[in-house]
Amino acid sequence: MKKCNIVIASDSYKGSLSSLEVANYIESGILKTGYEFDIKKFPIADGGEGTVSSITNALRGEIKKFKVYDVFMRYTEAELGLLDDNVAILETASPLGLNKLDKNNLNPMVASSFGLGQMILNAINSGSKEIYIGLGGSAVNDGGVGLAKSLGAEFLDKDGNEIKDGIIGLKDLKEIKIDNLDNRLKKIKICLLSDVTNPLCGSEGATYIYGPQKGIKKEELKEIDSWMHNYGNLLEKLFDKEIIDYPGSGAAGGIGASLMAFANAQMYRGIDKILEMIKIEESIKNSDIVFTGEGKIDGQSKFGKAPIGVAKLAKKYKVPVVAIVGSSDRSSVELLDSGIDLILDIINEPMTLDYAIEHSEELIEMQAYMAIKHYISSSKYYK
Repeated sequence: MKKCNIVIASDSYKGSLSSLEVANYIESGILKTGYEFDIKKFPIADGGEGTVSSITNALRGEIKKFKVYDVFMRYTEAELGLLDDNVAILETASPLGLNKLDKNNLNPMVASSFGLGQMILNAINSGSKEIYIGLGGSAVNDGGVGLAKSLGAEFLDKDGNEIKDGIIGLKDLKEIKIDNLDNRLKKIKICLLSDVTNPLCGSEGATYIYGPQKGIKKEELKEIDSWMHNYGNLLEKLFDKEIIDYPGSGAAGGIGASLMAFANAQMYRGIDKILEMIKIEESIKNSDIVFTGEGKIDGQSKFGKAPIGVAKLAKKYKVPVVAIVGSSDRSSVELLDSGIDLILDIINEPMTLDYAIEHSEELIEMQAYMAIKHYISSSKYYK
């Protein structure tokens, strides 16, 4: 009797479970049926929090930790994944994560991306020739000025003095110098992984779309966006390339623009590139059913989130897809036209968020158990 082949490829449940933990709980629920399955688990991410651990674990690399600056220039611990062939994996969320801050103590005016530049230098010093950086979950909106400073760039005001860290420094920016930019960047390939395509400036840019969740007040948006536009103009003039309107330049508060300029980085759709890197397609092609998921799923998930990337790949081979998620809303019905066949919410009765997090293992297991029992009853297997 042929075993049912199952692929589990879920994103993390932000702030509570890693992608590998979610995959393990789904597997546990499936195995409670008592049947035997051929199960393959792939930790995944879309460029946000968990990118380093997902890719590094999937490819059996090594995770190293370094002391670098957080957004307020205090020491924090950040992760770097090292793979074979001199490849490194980074993510903005590790040193600069919004999840690391108290929501009552956000201060985007001074928040700096300096720590990410330090992590890039750590990757280079570790011998990496190719660096992948997930651009998601950051607490900064400084246009990547901080990270460029750490790489040797200079940002000067009208008097030739170094500007302040954070957004507030952009107000006085008049000149950018790259004489002391680390020369090793010319020999390094940097690939940016993002689930957004926002430009640097304008109504759909970094400041207007993502600034408010980082603490920027509504009445500040227009002025800050004008500072960002001036910064973008200086970059375009200095590097003679399109920056401001390039899709993804507004990712991670403008870090996308900074790395495209100072490091000649290339932008990739996060989930698509990650699925390619972990070589999941062949397993999905040979599977009978795919399980995916994320912490919160809604209509916006179709714009580059991990479950949709998995589902689209599965649909290429007409494989059914079940998404087990931490929460969903009415708009998630739109995703049934994007490759997902069934969405199961672990919050299946009135409960507090704390309860759902505390009992997430049994809640995920239960949904996985019910999904696979239904699949078995309507399939050719185990009859």
